Amino acid sequence: MKFKQFYLGCLAHASYYIGSEDVAAIVDPQRDVDQYIEEAEANGQRIKYVIETHSHADFVSGHIELAERTGAEIIYGERAATEFPTLKVKDGDELTLGKVKLSFLETPGHTPEGITILAEDTDDPEAPIKMFTGDTLFIGDVGRPDLVGSKGFTAEEMAGMLYDSLHEKILPLPDETEVYPAHGAGSLCGKSLSSETWSTLGQQRATNYALKPMSKEDFVRIVAADQPEVPAYFPVSAQQNLKGSSALEDLKAPTELDTNGVKDFDGIVLDVRQNTEYGASHIPNSINIGLGGQFASWAGTLITVGSPIAVVADTKSQIDEAVMRLARVGIETAVGYILMSDYDGPTRTTEQIPVTEVSKQIQNGAQFVDVRRPAEHASNHAAGTLNLPLNELSREVGRLDPDKPTYVICQSGYRSSTGTSILENAGIKQIYNVAGGTNAWIKAALETEESSAACVNA
Repeated sequence: MKFKQFYLGCLAHASYYIGSEDVAAIVDPQRDVDQYIEEAEANGQRIKYVIETHSHADFVSGHIELAERTGAEIIYGERAATEFPTLKVKDGDELTLGKVKLSFLETPGHTPEGITILAEDTDDPEAPIKMFTGDTLFIGDVGRPDLVGSKGFTAEEMAGMLYDSLHEKILPLPDETEVYPAHGAGSLCGKSLSSETWSTLGQQRATNYALKPMSKEDFVRIVAADQPEVPAYFPVSAQQNLKGSSALEDLKAPTELDTNGVKDFDGIVLDVRQNTEYGASHIPNSINIGLGGQFASWAGTLITVGSPIAVVADTKSQIDEAVMRLARVGIETAVGYILMSDYDGPTRTTEQIPVTEVSKQIQNGAQFVDVRRPAEHASNHAAGTLNLPLNELSREVGRLDPDKPTYVICQSGYRSSTGTSILENAGIKQIYNVAGGTNAWIKAALETEESSAACVNA
């Protein structure tokens, strides 16, 4: 068996290549699909199947383009309401991939149509089964059950399905079964995912809180409670995956803008540079979401799908990367761009302040805003911070005094830079980004606090 995991850090997304003899299958592909085709060519194999464990909500899949370019057949669970030719599989169905046997289990719970794939190497009967669990079972967690309310199921009903899927389909498998999920730490498809990208079922049975012995009622209560926010783009992406997306090369490229074009732009000016570069000089009222972090997830969370976007960067390669990563979450409206070196209009700065200086200023009555998620803030935070999570910041800005100096902190300085840009747009006059974030605050042994945490969050 030829096997490879492709891990996309900015979306905390894992996809997989399984090959045997002259054929291969791809599980849960990302939207840009060249790497899978290149892997198949390197192995002298043809991609025969493109398998989706479910209709993903947090990214737009490349299954249509991959199938069109390779002649592969697209596989979904029997309940999937796809709008393109699909091979639907149900419990017990099997397919042959060279000397690899693919077996399918229907495992609803995260979504109604979710499936789990078992890959067995018939050439090596002693080799552990590889199990591709999608968003049913993660490393350290299970899939959240609250994303499909529009489909007529409550979170509690979906959590009940998830319990049955885990206990009737997955947990009876041997401990040595290898677990390969679709996401890792940082994904909003669960609440406490591990940074590990694979495990064994035995390890998960021993360490995963959701697999501990408990009644179905307790499981439903624990798993359905205190899930993180659902980004607005999730249902849009899920529907787009069932409809099918166009190839990336068919998307219209953004047009180069001059200074006046950016100043008059009717839409969102998105600065994708690092927080330090943005802070040193930026176009007034632009939004900073840096390419260096979970760019696509935050763009999908903060930008309404369909909004016209003008991208600001230092190089054309950064522009191209931003456009592609926006498309991964279904944002296809990057219609313009400008290099910061070509912009000669008015600019603003956002000072990057060391934590020791912030500590002094807070004592003088300045506002101190922590934009991390509530559970992160609850577990340990700089003393005196007001928790306004980044995804809610634009709605909660009325809680701030626009005339007071305002210091913004997160874990490292990435999200807080985005927060400063949102506050600038909201009219806060004096804004500072806390360099190094809570990590630096703790390292400097400055005063911290804990709150009563509502949940454990990724």
